[in-house]
Amino acid sequence: MKKKIIIIAVCIVIVAGLIFVPSMFAGNGNGMNPGLEGINANETVFSVRTEDAEIRTLQSYIEINGDIITEQQVSVVPDAGGKIVSLKVGLGSSVQKNQLLAEVDPSRPGTSYSLSPVYAPIAGTVTTTPLAVGSTVTTSTSILTISVTSDLEIETFIPEREVGQLRTGLKAEITLQAFPGEVFSATVTNVSPVVDPNSRTKKVILKFDTNDSRINTGMFARVKLNTRTYENAVTIPSDALVETRGSNYVYVLDGLSHVSLREVVPGVTVDDFLEIKSGLAAGETIIIQGQQFLTDGATVKVVNQRTQA
Repeated sequence: MKKKIIIIAVCIVIVAGLIFVPSMFAGNGNGMNPGLEGINANETVFSVRTEDAEIRTLQSYIEINGDIITEQQVSVVPDAGGKIVSLKVGLGSSVQKNQLLAEVDPSRPGTSYSLSPVYAPIAGTVTTTPLAVGSTVTTSTSILTISVTSDLEIETFIPEREVGQLRTGLKAEITLQAFPGEVFSATVTNVSPVVDPNSRTKKVILKFDTNDSRINTGMFARVKLNTRTYENAVTIPSDALVETRGSNYVYVLDGLSHVSLREVVPGVTVDDFLEIKSGLAAGETIIIQGQQFLTDGATVKVVNQRTQA
């Protein structure tokens, strides 16, 4: 008796499945599956996201670190060796040319000489901590450094792989840790003619376009150096590209519910956008998510289509 009841129950489940499962795929005829009307219920339908190819201007750039330096600085050395007996300035002091900075006593045991004065060779700011009174110096010892701080520069080093893009006149955006959120503009004024064989880099000097008294020599700088500009480029999100068998493709929406596989020639990638040199026109709709499951001619349902700003 139990066996008979089980067999009847199984039969009921099978019949119910035959009735309701096809209905779920077919929809209820009241727009439950927009964009899929007329599709065979047995077809595999893939959910995808799409976006239109757009014309954009792409700006390539290099991001590197740099240091704020002064265009002109001089290490001050005494005319005579001996001991520093007086110091007239400190770190950060503004000095004028020929101003007395320090005095050195060149006397030795058993001898007595006049103090040797140390004068400023240029006008500027003391940018290193002077040696302390009592320090012994020679004619090659730097007592302090004077820098011209009214005309600051950024010194940075560009990797060898990027040097083909370098030239004077390139513009850059400079950010400083001391002023988060602020951007300072600068221009490349000098590119080293040689690559350093040890670091495999080229030294590049940039000047601030506008003097700003808040910027100090010795500060750390983050440099975004704009290199090449690609105008009127047909662009797509870079992750929409499909690479297979050594070629590059995108899936293009064909009508409302089918896709076609299109071979394209990619160009540069800037941030998340990829230039398409040929094979795709602006305004064509491509698949940007779900394309890894598709084949040429596959049936799709567009969900949550990304809108353009």
